[in-house]
Amino acid sequence: MNIPYTNLPRLVIIGGGFAGVALARKMVKEDVQLVLIDRHNYHTFQPLLYQVSTSSLEPDSIAYPLRKIVKRGKNTFFRMAEVDAIDPDKQTVSTNIGSISYDYLAIATGARTNFFGNTTIENNAMRMKNLPQALNLRSLMLENLEQAVITTDPEERKELLRFVLAGAGPTGVELAGGIAELKLNVLPRDYPDMDFDDMEIHLIEGAPRVLPPMSEFASEKASKFLKKLGVHIHTNTQVQGYDNNIVTTNTDLSLRTATFIWSAGVTGAPVSGINAESLIPRANRYKVNEFNQIEGYDTIFAIGDISVMETKGYPKGHPMVAQPAIQQGSHLAKNLKRHLKGKTMIPFKYFDKGSMATIGRNKAVVDIGKFKFGGFFAWFIWMFIHLWFLVGFRNRFVTFFNWSYNYINYDKAARLIVRPFKNKQNTIDRV
Repeated sequence: MNIPYTNLPRLVIIGGGFAGVALARKMVKEDVQLVLIDRHNYHTFQPLLYQVSTSSLEPDSIAYPLRKIVKRGKNTFFRMAEVDAIDPDKQTVSTNIGSISYDYLAIATGARTNFFGNTTIENNAMRMKNLPQALNLRSLMLENLEQAVITTDPEERKELLRFVLAGAGPTGVELAGGIAELKLNVLPRDYPDMDFDDMEIHLIEGAPRVLPPMSEFASEKASKFLKKLGVHIHTNTQVQGYDNNIVTTNTDLSLRTATFIWSAGVTGAPVSGINAESLIPRANRYKVNEFNQIEGYDTIFAIGDISVMETKGYPKGHPMVAQPAIQQGSHLAKNLKRHLKGKTMIPFKYFDKGSMATIGRNKAVVDIGKFKFGGFFAWFIWMFIHLWFLVGFRNRFVTFFNWSYNYINYDKAARLIVRPFKNKQNTIDRV
């Protein structure tokens, strides 16, 4: 990897997501040699991926170069690589560009899309866990619109204009709302010769309500907002397959669509080499103690979505969202600093700052402790929080400008097919 030898302890971080970046930013100026590894050379602000898919933002608005994070330290390095395996006995990490030894290892590989073993859905559905996939989805939707405007077959047009989403968590709800706003405010002006009464948006959820992780208040408000936007909601319904452009479910619901988006679940993205006893099989997440040490290891830590810390308040681990990842990354940095000074580490305590989802213009829901908000005020809170946590001043400025432009002009400026989507066989999510 061409990393210079040093007498300093070496900290290797695998993954440049929320957890890995939080840890790296707190450790860049410490007396360690820090090596950050990721298969991409940028950090992605995943909560806004849906806005890239729906043409509200360009990808560089929500991406930040990882080298700009590590360059602030004298003994910090970034390597773009795919991790193959970990050898805990030799304390090495093997990648496609070589191996590297470590004194401390932090695994922050995050999560990938979970298809629950359904290969037909995995092979044919669109997913949205990273920037390339978000761009694929944007291109496919725009290509289907271009095809719909020229076809003379009304049934084919309906198929091209029917969007089906599986999973009504925050991602599914926000994406459905984004597509609905395109239909109402943008596409009729782009395609004046097409009747958008033919365009349908279907949101399918296996649970009895949308936004199952959030409050009943948030669920009811979100359902009301989505229905007002024209979204068809199907609860207590599970998707069983998607083949030949037909979505089948466990009910009599069957939909023909050229755009089927899967946002119904995630699973951890583990690295081979760690003892199987330390991995929760179905979740593919590492069991960690209160210091984020993987069970059975003193110098190997797991933070963020890849970790499960069982506590009294969270017996199944913390939610797989940004806040636990950021807090665990920052807390691990404090503990590593203490450990390097010979002090005892402090147990991690998660502070729940709430959850939120936006459904569209002036429409959002927010749960903060006992306080529940819906509508414009919640939408304002959602915008402020997301702008605040974007990495980099330029990203905040560009995103705020785009949002202001979209709000004033009822327009989304990123409706470009820059990279045509030709192959419906999706690549596997990787670290």
